[in-house]
Amino acid sequence: MARNTAKDGFKNQLQTFLLTHFAGVWKLIERSSFLSRRINKFLINNAIYAIPTRPYPYSLMTLEPVIPGTSRPKKTDTYTSWDSLIDRTYTGRHLPPDFAFNQADRLPDLSALRVLFDQPQDAAGIPQGREAEKSTLLFPYWVQWFTDGFLRTDRHNRLKNTSNHHIDLSPVYGLTPSMTHRLRSFSGGKLKSQLIDGAEFPPFLYEDPEQGRMKSEFEGLYEPLRAERELDPQLKSKLFAMGVERANVQIGYVMFNVLCLREHNRLCDQLAQRYADWDDERLFQTARNILIVEIMKVVIEEYINHITPYHFNFRSDPLSFTHEKWYRTNWMTLEFSLVYRWHSALPQRFLYRGEACSMSRSLWNNQMLMDVGIAALFEESSRQPAARIGLFNTPHFLVDSTELASIDLGRQAKLASYNDYRALCQFPRVTDFDQITADPQAQQLLKSLYQHVDNLEFYVGLYAEDVRPNSALPPLMGRLVGIDAFSQALTNPLLAENIFNPDTFSPLGWEVIHETRSLSDIVNRNIPESPRPFHVSFYR
Repeated sequence: MARNTAKDGFKNQLQTFLLTHFAGVWKLIERSSFLSRRINKFLINNAIYAIPTRPYPYSLMTLEPVIPGTSRPKKTDTYTSWDSLIDRTYTGRHLPPDFAFNQADRLPDLSALRVLFDQPQDAAGIPQGREAEKSTLLFPYWVQWFTDGFLRTDRHNRLKNTSNHHIDLSPVYGLTPSMTHRLRSFSGGKLKSQLIDGAEFPPFLYEDPEQGRMKSEFEGLYEPLRAERELDPQLKSKLFAMGVERANVQIGYVMFNVLCLREHNRLCDQLAQRYADWDDERLFQTARNILIVEIMKVVIEEYINHITPYHFNFRSDPLSFTHEKWYRTNWMTLEFSLVYRWHSALPQRFLYRGEACSMSRSLWNNQMLMDVGIAALFEESSRQPAARIGLFNTPHFLVDSTELASIDLGRQAKLASYNDYRALCQFPRVTDFDQITADPQAQQLLKSLYQHVDNLEFYVGLYAEDVRPNSALPPLMGRLVGIDAFSQALTNPLLAENIFNPDTFSPLGWEVIHETRSLSDIVNRNIPESPRPFHVSFYR
C-alpha cells in the first residue's frame, strides 16, 4: 500500500519531480559553470528560506525557572530578551514553547513509546532490522562523528549546550584553547601522536587505567562520561587522547578522529617543507584551517548530495552567499539536534573482519580499530549497509538511553507538535496517519498512542515518516537538515569573502582544498601502511 500523498503540497511535489527526473538535463547544467553556480545558489537559498532565518526570537533560556546567574525565581513566560538573543550557551529553538501541547495528560507515557523504536525479533530472538537502500555503514559513522562536534547538549543543564556553534572539528582539536594545548606537540605544528605497528594514532589517555588516572599531560582535557569512568581497565587502557568526552565512544567515531589527526600532521609536513621560515604556531593554525575546510567541502559536496534524492549535485561555492540575509551568526537549535538522532541507522550487528559482530561490542573498544587499521575499517564500513532511519529499527540497547531520552528532552523543552513543524517548513498539515507513513503497523500504533495526528510529537513524527525514494532521509527531516546544514556550514568564518583565499590557507593549502573532492581522497592519502587504494563511500 502506498502512502497517501494528499498533504505533500503541490510546490513540494513539483520541486521533487523536477529534481528527480530529467537526469540528462541536470548533467548538461552541471557541465556549465555559469548555469550550475546559479542553480546551486537558487536551490540552497530556496532550502534555507523555507523557514524564518536567524536570529531566533527565543532560546531555551525562557524555560529557566530562575534568572540565569542568580537563584531568583522567574516565570517561564515566552518573550524575547537581550540575554536570550546573545547568550549562545542556551540552545536555540525554531518555534516558541507550547505548554498546552505538552500537558502530561495529553501525551502517552514514555515507556509506551518504546515499541515504536525497538527492533522486532524473530522466534529465536534475533533482531530483524531493516537495511538502508542507499547508505553504507560509513554514513551513520560519519554523521555521529561530524555532528558531535557542534550538537552538544550540556550534561548538567539540558536547556544549555557546550557547543562552539561551528564546524570546528572539536572532536579533533578540543572545545577550548586549553584543551587544544593539551593535544598539541608544539613541534612542527603537529598534534601529539604515537606509532602502532608503523601507523599513526593519537597517544593513549590513561596513565593508570585501574585507578582511572589520566596521564598528567592530559589532566583536565575533559570530564569523562560515566560510561568511561566505569569502563573495564583493559578497554580504558586503549582509549586515545582526543578532543571531546565522546571521542572514544565507538570505533566509527574514532577512525574519523584518527584520520583527521593524520591529515593534520601530513599537512604540517608539507607546509614546513614549502615554508621553511614558519614557526610551530603558524604551521598548526594553517593546517587546522585547511583541514576544517576540507571537511566542510565533504559535508556539502558528498554528504549533502548523498542524503538528497536529486540528480543535481550541490557544490561548495561559499562566496555566492555572503550577502544573503540568512548569513548570520550560527546558533544551534534543539530541533536541529533532535533531527540528527539517527540511532536507527546503526545496525544491531555489523561485519567486522568479515564476521557478524554485535554493535555494542564496538563501543569504547579501540583495540578493534588498532587490530585492523583505519583503511580496512573504512573499506569494510563502505561495503556493508547501514540500517534504515525510521521506526522499529533502533538497536535494543539504544532505545531507552537515546530515543526515549530524546522524546523526554523535547517534552522538557515544550516543543510544538509535529504538524506545527510541518507548517513551519512549508508542508501542509497532515490530517491522517496514512499521510505520514504507508506502514499499516506504524499507522495503527501511532493512532492508538496519540489518537489524532495533531497530538503527534515532533520527534516521533520525524522518524515515523517514510524515507523518500533514492534518499537517505524522510521529507521533514531532510528539509530541516538542509536548512540548518547549509545555513550553519556556509557561514563558517573560514568561508567569508575576505578570508576564503590563499592568504589564509597558503598557496599550498589552497591547492589541497581545491584538489580534495571526496572523503576517499583524504583517507587514501593517509594510509602509508597500506599500499593499495581503499574503497570509501556513503553509497551502497
